[in-house]
Amino acid sequence: MRRVSERLHGRDKLSAFLKDQIKDLETEKRHLVGVFGRTGAGKSSLINAIINKEGLLPSGSVSACTSVMIKVEATNGSKYEAHIEFITKEDWENEVQSLKQALEDHDDDDDDDDGGNDDCLDPDGKLSALYGEEWKGKSTHSLMDNKYFRDIPEFLKPKIKILESDSAEGLSEEFVRYTRSESNETEEVKRWYWPLVKCVTVKVPDNDFLDHVTLVDLPGNGDFNRSRDQMWKEFIASCSTVWIVTEMTRAASESEAWDILEGASSLLGNGGECQQIHFICTKSDHEKPDDINKVKKAVMKEFKKRKTITNHFSEDSFQVFTVSSKEFLKGENVNPDVNEILKLKEILKNLNDAHSETSNYVSGAHGILSLIQGAKSREVVEQKNEVCAVLEGNLSIQLNRVKKAIEDITKAFEQHLRDGVEKSQNLCERKLKSFLYPSKTSGGAFHMTLKFAVRNDGIQKPKKGKRKDLNMILASCLTESIDEKFRKTFPNDLKCGNFNGAIDAFSLSTDSLIEKYKNVELQLTFLQTEENKMKTKLNKIILTQKKLIYNSLTETIKNNMKGCYEEAAAFEGPGTQKRMRDTIERHVESKMDMFEKAKNAMLEQLNDLKETVLRTLEETMEDSIEHSLKTEACLLPDVLEDLEMVKKHCDELNGDQDEKK
Repeated sequence: MRRVSERLHGRDKLSAFLKDQIKDLETEKRHLVGVFGRTGAGKSSLINAIINKEGLLPSGSVSACTSVMIKVEATNGSKYEAHIEFITKEDWENEVQSLKQALEDHDDDDDDDDGGNDDCLDPDGKLSALYGEEWKGKSTHSLMDNKYFRDIPEFLKPKIKILESDSAEGLSEEFVRYTRSESNETEEVKRWYWPLVKCVTVKVPDNDFLDHVTLVDLPGNGDFNRSRDQMWKEFIASCSTVWIVTEMTRAASESEAWDILEGASSLLGNGGECQQIHFICTKSDHEKPDDINKVKKAVMKEFKKRKTITNHFSEDSFQVFTVSSKEFLKGENVNPDVNEILKLKEILKNLNDAHSETSNYVSGAHGILSLIQGAKSREVVEQKNEVCAVLEGNLSIQLNRVKKAIEDITKAFEQHLRDGVEKSQNLCERKLKSFLYPSKTSGGAFHMTLKFAVRNDGIQKPKKGKRKDLNMILASCLTESIDEKFRKTFPNDLKCGNFNGAIDAFSLSTDSLIEKYKNVELQLTFLQTEENKMKTKLNKIILTQKKLIYNSLTETIKNNMKGCYEEAAAFEGPGTQKRMRDTIERHVESKMDMFEKAKNAMLEQLNDLKETVLRTLEETMEDSIEHSLKTEACLLPDVLEDLEMVKKHCDELNGDQDEKK
């Protein structure tokens, strides 16, 4: 199409429109596959096996850190690469200050102190990894001395650090200190830089099915560092598929794996775009098929019991697989019913298949070429005027139908949310106490946990177990009141249709008009492709906006709670834990209208989305009708040969799609 664009020499309105249309053709989409699991579950080995690169991601004697996100994708080059993105020095200084302040608070506080330990103060071992024992006796200012970052000047600038190697193993040795700490540390390696790393992107040569797929090794609970935590949320919300990795022997009963999935389910489901969850049981070596089936049934049974997850995902979107990375990498005879790595590879291959994007491109090109060729005909003015009148009438009718469908859905949401507000106000005190007075937690340990939470906008991120967000807990009655309807209204599988299919049902009936007005068939073909392209674009806009709409309930609660978090975070000395609890309880009691505000904020965003949808439909189709049937063109090239070739490709692609149905 670049060649066609270069042949559009005219400066008229239609030529400019056509050039913009060619630029707008999309060719690429990248799918994110998020990989979760506790340390030692076999995530790294699984990813290595999937991409046939043993030793790429380190495992074994290396103990994983809980913060660094590792992306694995393809590169066009011949070398293995690791692109290391750092947090800012300011971010690190704030984090160190927070950890040092926690140490002082711990020393000053006498709330049921259980003695504490340094692990509680440095829960992920970040300070110890970077500074060894030095952090315990130095001020935050001293720990920012550039001597600690001498080997990583990129951190100070800041810029991406790029490592290269001819082999997977060689690259692994280079980047290991940026992703984790090693338990048997040697004299040669004394400093580990993963606490300063935001994300590592590993680029693998000669791997076709990662061209449009990125595997992301994700920590289960986010991170105390704000910039890392924000990136974690963004990754989760963008995952189209999620892998939960756990050992086969404890798959159904592995609490940490289920906690991770429950904690992230709202970010993945209604607040995200995840379509499939794959629960992957590792280390299936020498297991019998009967035992495999028992494990799979037990996992499915556990899934059905987890309402927090099933609010966002149906049974059809949850699958269980068993794998042995070790067996697969050895190249031994693999029983595909027991070791299902080949099935996972096939799933990735299908994700990577850019057929739909190719089809969109070819369809768009077909429409543009049809318009160019059709616009060369100047002998059908009367028919054009007649068709315009019909199309404009159809557009008005269709816009009213879409508007009514969205307004009916919004009214239903309003009723659900009204019930959610009432329930929130009735259960608020009980939910708040479950957060502020947890069972099985000693006073001293919880003092530190609560202190971290109020300094982090109400979010607890334990080293193990479920992430707890007080804002989500307070908003839970609101979100639960709409979860089922929201999932049906805004399905993550776009084939199901947004707004109960109202967008997909929009049609100017160009098929029937083509039969009646043969002389403007090419212009109508363009309008047909524009209509389809516009609906695809709208569905993508809605997918992005629906995440913000769903999360607006929790965001409104968080904004209303900020004042008490800041007040509670400022407390120091004896009695701090009690004062933090009292402050939060008083604040919530005085802010019972925040649930009504959350409801109104969501309804306002739904209305904004309605206006965006209607405006996009109307402006796009009016513009396309204007340029295809009302605008005269000069100096348009003859593209008949290109049109016939593209039409042939279009028919072939449509035939392939029909065969797959």
